[in-house]
Amino acid sequence: MSVKPWQRRPSALARQALVLYAALIVYGSWYPFSGWRSLGLAPFAYLFDPMPQYLTAFDVVTNVLGYMPFGALVVLAVYPRRRGTLAVALAFVLGGLLSGTMEAVQTYLPTRVASNLDLAANALGALLGAAIMSPATGALLDRGLLRRLRLLWFERDSAALVCLVATWPFATMYPAPRLFGLGNWPRTLWLRFDSTTQDALLAWAPSAWHVGAWPALLAAKLPDDTWEALIAALNLFAALALASLPVRRHAPLVRLLLVFVVATLCVKVGATFLQSQSGLAFNWATPGALVGLVGGAALALLALRLRRRSRAALAAGALIVSLVLVNLLPVNPYFDVVLADWRQGRYLHFNGLAHWLAWSWPYAALVWLAFVVEQAWLKRRVKRV
Repeated sequence: MSVKPWQRRPSALARQALVLYAALIVYGSWYPFSGWRSLGLAPFAYLFDPMPQYLTAFDVVTNVLGYMPFGALVVLAVYPRRRGTLAVALAFVLGGLLSGTMEAVQTYLPTRVASNLDLAANALGALLGAAIMSPATGALLDRGLLRRLRLLWFERDSAALVCLVATWPFATMYPAPRLFGLGNWPRTLWLRFDSTTQDALLAWAPSAWHVGAWPALLAAKLPDDTWEALIAALNLFAALALASLPVRRHAPLVRLLLVFVVATLCVKVGATFLQSQSGLAFNWATPGALVGLVGGAALALLALRLRRRSRAALAAGALIVSLVLVNLLPVNPYFDVVLADWRQGRYLHFNGLAHWLAWSWPYAALVWLAFVVEQAWLKRRVKRV
């Protein structure tokens, strides 16, 4: 079947995913963004250093695998203007430039070591990812099953929302006091302030905002398992409601949402098993968490009967209520045991990235919803004029 000219156009989703993945690489490479200092070394002096004496297969394989998606996304993003060998070469060069820049800046981070071996492994990963993706690019974007399903099942111009929803399973990886309890950075930031700073901030706030004994009073209203069930249900409902928005009516929406839930649980189990020092993969599956899983999924399936506008509004409300609860409820003391069992050293980049996603995802979703509301309001205003 011939491909029509209007079908062969750049993929907005691939380009947005490339920008997002590049940003994640920058974050993972420069985390924790503190302690910058000069050691008297030129930023690119590492290129001429001898090979490290102690090599581990884990580090090399991780660096190769980490840049393979980048290379694949470059090939997808530059299609159809650049294809074949030229696209692969471009991915290899961009991967090398990105990795070289990341390593050069790491010269000024005391917790990081710039390495020419890491650069070589990263560039190799970008090359392998591009070489694997290049033969399948046309089939994926022009005439393949993936493109047909995307056009058949998903609305146009929904790439941003698809990318946002696709990151939610990975945002749930990092341990939280309660399952899916994302977005607790305001609480973390508040607890880092000393009492003098807290009192100074409260002095500028209305008296009704003074939390005081609110967390303890709120926690006493319901058992902790009930609070966890509620938070898990609210967040899962919001994620599924958002996931349903770009899907067309005749698509197998229920099955897609169930696959999304299963994928989320697989990511959660895999990350927990990988990071847990005791090898526990289901220590997050408390009775409250399981009730929240079932309840959130059931509510999301029931909400499919509503219009998209109503589902979006309910998702926003669920996120806001969950954020209030996550940041006000006291942390269960058992959570300290779970966090202590989480490997913090060997997978430093992974932990930082997962923690950042857990902090920021609900707010990114609310920003997207606010943007959609603004666009709808502007369209109505234009029509009235």
